[in-house]
Amino acid sequence: MIGHKQIPSRSGGVEIVVEKLSEHLMKRGIQIDIYNRRMPEGEQIREYKGMRMYYSFTVHRKNLDAIIAAFFSTLRALTRGYDILHYHAEGSCLMLWLPHLFHKKIAVTIHGLDWRRAKWSRFASKMLLVGEKFAVKYADQIIVLSKDVQRYFMEQYGRRTNYIPNGVDPMPKRRPNLIRKKFGLEKEGYILFLARIVPEKGLHYLINAYKNIDTEKKLVVAGNCPYAQEYGRQILELAGNSEKIIFTGFVEGELLEELFSNAAVYVLPSEIEGMPISLLEAMSYGRCCLVSDIPENLNVAEGCVESFCTGNTDDLQRHLEELLRDPEKCCRLGEKAADYVGRCYNWEMVAERTVEVYESK
Repeated sequence: MIGHKQIPSRSGGVEIVVEKLSEHLMKRGIQIDIYNRRMPEGEQIREYKGMRMYYSFTVHRKNLDAIIAAFFSTLRALTRGYDILHYHAEGSCLMLWLPHLFHKKIAVTIHGLDWRRAKWSRFASKMLLVGEKFAVKYADQIIVLSKDVQRYFMEQYGRRTNYIPNGVDPMPKRRPNLIRKKFGLEKEGYILFLARIVPEKGLHYLINAYKNIDTEKKLVVAGNCPYAQEYGRQILELAGNSEKIIFTGFVEGELLEELFSNAAVYVLPSEIEGMPISLLEAMSYGRCCLVSDIPENLNVAEGCVESFCTGNTDDLQRHLEELLRDPEKCCRLGEKAADYVGRCYNWEMVAERTVEVYESK
């Protein structure tokens, strides 16, 4: 596995997917080696849940990190006789020409059309687009997470891809213990935003909408802002000194589980997504979800969520106010979402279909 930042980690959706998929592939008897990016701090573990862990040199700069790490990971991987090299995300695909030269079988998972994301410079976006074209040219098999991206590859390149959505594990529901002690939060006493704090996630729309709503419920912003410090500063300025807007920073483990378990509404106002794992998780917890109406969100949810017009703060405000006034509707939507996710999204199915891709010619 090449292209993620580091496992184990919840630093992004790619990392969650690589970890969960690898776990379930291991259960099927496939040995998985993980090529992490070497971090300036942190322990370098050599084995995790049966997976062998390797660490590749990189430069921790936004426009170079993924490309350099993929280059050194590929060089090391080519010496180890793997049956398959599985690359994740478009940035790492810039290195696909290397294993292609050595006639290695290459699988690629496109987690989203990364070159469209606002966080990238014009040069970086162009390089990501080159990575996408390299995936079309050199990959033996391409996996996509949404039917819209599948259509895009067919219309843009005439390239067939394999649609395999992400999964989600059953989550333990927890009472508000840690979140009460750390942040003063109670059950259904807050609106939850949980994602990376980057422009395309649309947090600025949510904060502007929330500030115009008369509610006692707090707004909890859970996430960090890697490579987007300027946007992070803008968000803090937008929130002002409001005691009702709580920034938790990066969360995981029991704290994360408590935040999901006790939110009144989960809001994902993103403008661009691949396949949002955090939305699947919120739905699996039986949370009422309010999302922007981009296809990637709506295709995941299949009518089990409320949606608003992407980028429209007034429409977001209107829908959020309606949900906060109608807890019974929130409950119905949450129950419907949990049932749907439990039936349609699971990692066993993802692993089974991924093995089929590996074994195909």
